[in-house]
Amino acid sequence: MDIDHLIRDDEVHRDVYVSEEVFALEMDRVFGSAWIYIGHDSQVPEPGDYWTTRVGLESVVMARGKQDEINVFYNRCPHKGARIAGDGCGHTKGLFRCPYHAWTFNLDGSLRGVPYLEGYQNTRFDMADPRFSLRKVARVASYRGFIFVSLSEKAVEFESFISGVKSSLDNFCDRAPNGTVSVAGGGFRVVQRSNWKIFFENLNDTGHPIATHESSYRAARQYADEELGGELPFELHIIDGNGAPPKFWSDLDLHAFDFGHSYMTAIFNAPDDPLSQAYFASLAAEVGEDRAKEILGVNRHNTIIYPSCSPHTSFQQWRVIRPLSVDRTLVEIFTFRLDGAPEELLQRTFTYSNVVNSPSSIVMTDDVHVYAECQKGLATQGGDWVSQHRNAGQDLPFSGADGGEIGVGTSELPIRNQFRAWRDYMTSDVAERIPLQSSEQ
Repeated sequence: MDIDHLIRDDEVHRDVYVSEEVFALEMDRVFGSAWIYIGHDSQVPEPGDYWTTRVGLESVVMARGKQDEINVFYNRCPHKGARIAGDGCGHTKGLFRCPYHAWTFNLDGSLRGVPYLEGYQNTRFDMADPRFSLRKVARVASYRGFIFVSLSEKAVEFESFISGVKSSLDNFCDRAPNGTVSVAGGGFRVVQRSNWKIFFENLNDTGHPIATHESSYRAARQYADEELGGELPFELHIIDGNGAPPKFWSDLDLHAFDFGHSYMTAIFNAPDDPLSQAYFASLAAEVGEDRAKEILGVNRHNTIIYPSCSPHTSFQQWRVIRPLSVDRTLVEIFTFRLDGAPEELLQRTFTYSNVVNSPSSIVMTDDVHVYAECQKGLATQGGDWVSQHRNAGQDLPFSGADGGEIGVGTSELPIRNQFRAWRDYMTSDVAERIPLQSSEQ
């Protein structure tokens, strides 16, 4: 497949969204070599705790071992191939046991016991042979509790991969008075009838809210006017923001970095109410007022860590993208507690997630509907190319601490940047990757 013929600097061929062949290649070359977010260490707080998830189409298990270490291995028994752990979270008392023939494995994945062991005498089976243990993923990295893995030994160093958006991860945790965060509450899981890249493109696309979310922000305003005398409580404020005028969106900043990452400045002003004041006091008590103001002054909306997740630092939520097929994508939404902050602040996080990102949200349903309509339209013969022309050629190098490029709020810079990284993954040996911006300089 000639990938270069599917992508140009300012447009891409529709096959990148609808071709089964392209999707299969993405699972091998993008999700098989990039650093992929799989979970947070607070999801496995005790030895024996495990979390089952996906890297591309691969099922993997994250488990905390007896020495408090995090182990990640493929969810496959080396005997007959059965999965050794079910979906989601669980706990095992010191070992994993295959449900098929009862082979057992230690928490680090090493083989522990095999029934009818005498039957293996004088065969090529060897308890000490690593191929009869659970196979570990190639590389694991942890940063402030966030766990990423790569299925490739040739993956770039994690510090290089994350450098452009590391400040977002730091701010996510620094907002906690104790400096740590933990997954709290349940999670939402939404299967979207669209290609995984459509969701990523939308996250920092500020050209869509005023059109796509018109029904939801108009409903919020109508309710406020008719029932609340024009007041906008927090629940309605976070819906109403999508109806800001075009100049508001243009005045935002969009930042893009190597490996397809990006972030946008915040679209909601931080509340100034008794809860927010109590939270600031708890943070300032630990780090000092000046540092607390500096931390809360980093005001961002969506950060994209391409190609797997999007943290939202202001409201402590984390969206994870799991491709299922060329036209199906699982999105998981997790909420985090800021350790040491007032417990009521977590309730505000739950409120934001329920109003904006739950399956019953009147905001998310706008997006999910449009994603599906894009997927249906791209499958037609209505045209071969998808435009990414808005503000193309107008983005500039950014001299700030994070580096990268900067564009006006309505630029399609983040989308073009994602596809530059996509082309690089799809066409290059990951061991020989050249950072995108470095090569341009």
